[in-house]
Amino acid sequence: MGSGIFLVRTMTAGHGGNVRQLALLAGLPEGELLDFSANINPLGPPEWLRTVVSSRLHELSRYPDPDCRALTETAARRYGVRPGEVIAGNGSSEIIRFIPRVFPAERALIPVPAYADYALAAQLAGLRVEKFYAQEEDGFVPDLDAFGKTVGERGIVFLGQPNNPTGALCDADHIRRLAGAHPSTLFVVDEAFADFVEGMDRLTQKRPPNVLVLCSLTKFYALPGLRLGLAVGDEVVVGRVRDALPPWSVNALAQAVGEEVLRDEDYAWRTRELVRREREMLAGGLAGIPGLTVYPGRANFLLLRLDRKVTTAPRLAQQLLKRGVAVRVCDNFDGLDERFFRVAVRTEEENSRLVDAVAAALGKPRKTVKKRTPAVMFQGTASNAGKSVLAAAFCRILLQDGYSPAPFKAQNMSLNSFVTGEGGEMGRAQVVQAQACRIAPDVRMNPILLKPNSDTGSQVIVLGRPVGNMDVETYIRFKSRAFATVKDAYDFLAQDHDVMVLEGAGSPAEVNLKNHDIVNMQMARHAGAPVLIVGDIDRGGVFASFVGTMELLAEWERALVAGFVVNRFRGDERLLQGALDHTMRHTGRPTFGIVPYLHDLGLPEEDSVAFKAAVAETPPGGEAVEVGLVDLPHISNFTDFDSLRLEPDVRLRVIRSSRDIGNPDALIIPGSKNVIGDLDYLFQNGLAGKVMELAASGKTEVVGICGGFQILGEGIADPHGVESDRRRVRGLGILPVTTTLEEEKTLACVRGRHVESGFIVQGYEIHHGRTVGPGLVPAVEREDGEVLGVRTAEGLAWGTYLHGIFDADDFRRWFVDRLRVRRGLAPVGRVLSRYDLEPAFDRLAAVVRRSLRIGEIYRLMGLR
Repeated sequence: MGSGIFLVRTMTAGHGGNVRQLALLAGLPEGELLDFSANINPLGPPEWLRTVVSSRLHELSRYPDPDCRALTETAARRYGVRPGEVIAGNGSSEIIRFIPRVFPAERALIPVPAYADYALAAQLAGLRVEKFYAQEEDGFVPDLDAFGKTVGERGIVFLGQPNNPTGALCDADHIRRLAGAHPSTLFVVDEAFADFVEGMDRLTQKRPPNVLVLCSLTKFYALPGLRLGLAVGDEVVVGRVRDALPPWSVNALAQAVGEEVLRDEDYAWRTRELVRREREMLAGGLAGIPGLTVYPGRANFLLLRLDRKVTTAPRLAQQLLKRGVAVRVCDNFDGLDERFFRVAVRTEEENSRLVDAVAAALGKPRKTVKKRTPAVMFQGTASNAGKSVLAAAFCRILLQDGYSPAPFKAQNMSLNSFVTGEGGEMGRAQVVQAQACRIAPDVRMNPILLKPNSDTGSQVIVLGRPVGNMDVETYIRFKSRAFATVKDAYDFLAQDHDVMVLEGAGSPAEVNLKNHDIVNMQMARHAGAPVLIVGDIDRGGVFASFVGTMELLAEWERALVAGFVVNRFRGDERLLQGALDHTMRHTGRPTFGIVPYLHDLGLPEEDSVAFKAAVAETPPGGEAVEVGLVDLPHISNFTDFDSLRLEPDVRLRVIRSSRDIGNPDALIIPGSKNVIGDLDYLFQNGLAGKVMELAASGKTEVVGICGGFQILGEGIADPHGVESDRRRVRGLGILPVTTTLEEEKTLACVRGRHVESGFIVQGYEIHHGRTVGPGLVPAVEREDGEVLGVRTAEGLAWGTYLHGIFDADDFRRWFVDRLRVRRGLAPVGRVLSRYDLEPAFDRLAAVVRRSLRIGEIYRLMGLR
């Protein structure tokens, strides 16, 4: 026998799950081995586990309660028994070892195949071990009538319920009758996997006095490293075992966690639902492989048998290890031979990988399934940590390296939106990322867009089209349907590209949002994307944020986190090494790079956080004109004015109150997601009167874009309650137009002409309004002649529905030169700045490439 096969068989002689040895044999890091040899809950530990452990760490400075009183009282309530009938141990294996030592018996009777520790415990106590062989033709379910004839008296019977490794279940009432017929024999019923069985008749209830029931918390609650088991039985028997156990057998943390798990009914329900569904799917997939028989187990594992002419289980296990998959060879179980092996039930994706690996190892590969598109995901410790910009940088780096990347963000909350060529609305951040990839924006890149229109509600846009306004509770109920749409959008988009760059939202550790998350870890899991957590060190507290984020993540979420990225650093990186080392020790995750603070990035901001935080600039002097931009509470598409910031002779100043409005050469009222609410704001804080004064002075050019255009009119009607329950409000009266808000939203990517200058302009429309008025002077016309904006006869006040009008270089220079002439300055007469993002993308990519360990990230993604 080869040494490899010997190792596989030796390692699994007692238990599965020796990941370190299995990984060593496979030649893989432990984290890359898919372990089906240990039957642990595929959900992983409960999400609250880390919280409970952290909150009780202080108890390690004193001895734990040797009697585990709080734990046994909680267990007694759970199982409906008295506290004296419950004992806790360092795993149920410890309790098994002591039972034969304290119960007066001469022999142990074990229906086999069975867990090897039963026989071992009996042998160590000097008992004679007798075995009753369940028959393969009966599905390894023991014939209890025949078994009963062999029981006799003054012995110990060990019975797995359900059995390990077969998953077979005996009739509970038959066991009760059998125990009643042999009162001097102790029946040890091991219900280690009973919690996985829906509606199981547990022997903890209606329990004969000579029945001792073992309850393992290790398997069901995924706590093998914590070690915790219980036994329920007659107080005399339980007392004997308790007296024999070592003192302080159950540590303080295990006791605290045990109390909590026994109260967690939701986790138990979710586990049974998952295991039932995945067991059926896994059994069906394996049964479809020629040469393989699947036994119908009831627990979270399956017993399988290979045809003799196919191969042996040890050889198959060796082949599977080469594919990074470990199974439990079962030839060391009495009654089974080298044809048998056992596999745990895990998640859908993992189970599918097992079926593929087994089929391939047996020379029966399944139909080729397209491999999942490699992906990486940038999540943040908070909003505006820089994940959007880093995602754009990574898109450009991948493009430069010969890949065809695409960006994706499941859900974006932003008033800064864009209209695609097909007329769909999406978040501007993903548009910028698409530009970094040099591909056309596609609503699949941002399938859900939320546009806040109040403190508690948003307009919800799905795949580019509005589906209605929803408050928070309504949207939470909608999310399950929305996530199905999100996953489909991602899958179809990923089919068109060879790598995906995902962006999260806010923080993945928001405990009030995690239960219905569709944008962070749930999306990373669906995409199979390693997660890089981005932190903004310029704000401070970045390392606390890294550690705190990891502490608040569930174990399955932590497993998705590859490491961290420190963003916006100013200074000497060597000063951070101690903090990086500490973070690595505390979280077990490395930092993949430190990105410097980038001044004048030249890219649109990901959201309005930076815009809202901007400090008003000092009014200009010298050879420059001043453009004031009114900051509305519900400002939308604030990036409409990024191009003006590029002009060397323009000072763009954000105006937030009537006190600082001053006398700018031009005043712009931007778009708004809640025009009626923002009109109220302007009137209430005095800005409305100041704007009207400037318009009447003839010295300041007043401009309205989209919602700002509507605000400049004489009034706004809202007959359908699109924005308000008020049916009509007055506007500023600067333009002779009125607007009616309509239920149908106008979404269009357009090209047109600025009438007065004659220059071509282009952009997009996003509005509910229809604006009309008598004798209007067109300011902007679409290519088909439809008016998109109007002006006063003198031209000093105008408005348009065209977002992005200032992005046109020739028109923007004409606009600025007209302001210069009005100020008494000579016009420049030529374009000074080109609004072109390409140089900015390349500069950003160069900096990020130098800052991050790109090669390591590529390997995580499976690219190299």
